[in-house]
Amino acid sequence: MKVLKKNQLIVLVISLMLMTAGYLNFTNKEIKKEQISALGDATLVSGNAIIEEKEENAIIENKTEENEASETNEIENNILNNENNNIATINQMEEESYFVKSKLERENIYSQMLETYQEIYNNANATAEQKKEAIDKITEINNRRNSVMIAENLVQAKGFKDIVIFTNENSISVIIKAEILEAEQIAQIQNIISRELNVGAEMINISTK
Repeated sequence: MKVLKKNQLIVLVISLMLMTAGYLNFTNKEIKKEQISALGDATLVSGNAIIEEKEENAIIENKTEENEASETNEIENNILNNENNNIATINQMEEESYFVKSKLERENIYSQMLETYQEIYNNANATAEQKKEAIDKITEINNRRNSVMIAENLVQAKGFKDIVIFTNENSISVIIKAEILEAEQIAQIQNIISRELNVGAEMINISTK
């Protein structure tokens, strides 16, 4: 009977050992599963975060590129507008400069002519006839100059931007600052110049600039 009990005890101990080993093995497997699951979740979260970060970076890059493109277009448009404005300003300045220079050149011619006849008149060796002719020319030049200035002012008072008049013995040249002149405007200009300079309309040549 004692031998049987020892055998039973041995069997019982072995059974307990096997049960304990099985339990430990099962527990280890469950722990590993939890670790693997946790690692997988962490990897998934990390992967999603990377994807989201890439998407955000892509959106930011797209917005940056769009902003840069918009700024570039705006700068190019500004440069083009500035160039057009500069060209228009230069053209306007050239046109205004033409009328100013033309009037100055005309005044210089008048001054030179007056100086020449004044010298003849002041010359002690000049005859009385020469002196009289010199005085007549001085009077004629001054009257013509005054008439031209009055005519120009009257034409501008009608709404024209600018005008310059050149007088010769057989013709009157008139340059008007305008893109185009209607027949009525041409007739109006001719009437003013014809009256002030005492010349016929057929002697007046009108052009635009």
